[in-house]
Amino acid sequence: MGTLSPSAGGFGAMRGPDIHIAAPSLQLCFYRINIVRQDTTSERRGRSFGSVSNDYNRFRPGPPDEAVEWLLPAGASRVLEIGAGTGALTRKLVRRVDQVLAVEPDGRMRAVLQADTPEAEVVAGQAEDIPADAASFDAVVAASAWHWVDEERALPEVARVLRPGGRLALVWSGPDRSIDWMQAVWAGGRTLSHEQRRAMDSHRSERHTVNLEADSPFDEPERHVIRWTQRMTKDELVGLAGTYSAIITMGQTARLEYLDSIARYLANEEQFIGLDVIDVPMGCLCWRASLR
Repeated sequence: MGTLSPSAGGFGAMRGPDIHIAAPSLQLCFYRINIVRQDTTSERRGRSFGSVSNDYNRFRPGPPDEAVEWLLPAGASRVLEIGAGTGALTRKLVRRVDQVLAVEPDGRMRAVLQADTPEAEVVAGQAEDIPADAASFDAVVAASAWHWVDEERALPEVARVLRPGGRLALVWSGPDRSIDWMQAVWAGGRTLSHEQRRAMDSHRSERHTVNLEADSPFDEPERHVIRWTQRMTKDELVGLAGTYSAIITMGQTARLEYLDSIARYLANEEQFIGLDVIDVPMGCLCWRASLR
């Protein structure tokens, strides 16, 4: 039960003019993969964000307000955030609940988070060993972070710190790479073949997966997808691309060449010529499940 894996890069079914669409209408493909565990490569990539913490804080957009409202249970007063990063979601949480505990393993990310969001209590820690008392939070949330955790260890920890009936709420948000030109941007300005697109979509769909086994302490999950358009300069879009782990962990020469190729594509693509600011299609995949 409870396995979610959208079929096209996380937001692949989000086409059409609607501002937001509930997940069941998207005809997403749900299938089962092995429970998420971390290996040496994923751990290295997961720890890479601190090296670009200021750019991460500047360029990474948080989830939309609608997503935050959907994720949080009614009447929540104490919320714990896993992998809080530099605080894109944290800043929205502190406006909605009385107490926010932001847990972040990287000291460089925590420094930015503490400076920008003093209303939250910021502590070192990780999902597999949460620094909090049992049954002490109404919700545990994570934004674009769950794919970095070891689910086998993290899920019992989340259940431990939640109050009875509390909620695990997860969200992934970012550019909608199902759009042709957005896929070309992330491919370094190249047009991908059908096979290459399928491989990219398959890889991203596996990263947006939550596995709840039959004996899970959580109820059947709910899902929701939101899409919107965000105005960005071309430089901001290039800067955003540079905050993803696959790019951060490239060698310096390869990283600069990749980012330059995106800049050239945006400068020369006919639909963007003469524009400094462009409309970037965004998508947000939301998931929530309550503790039994």
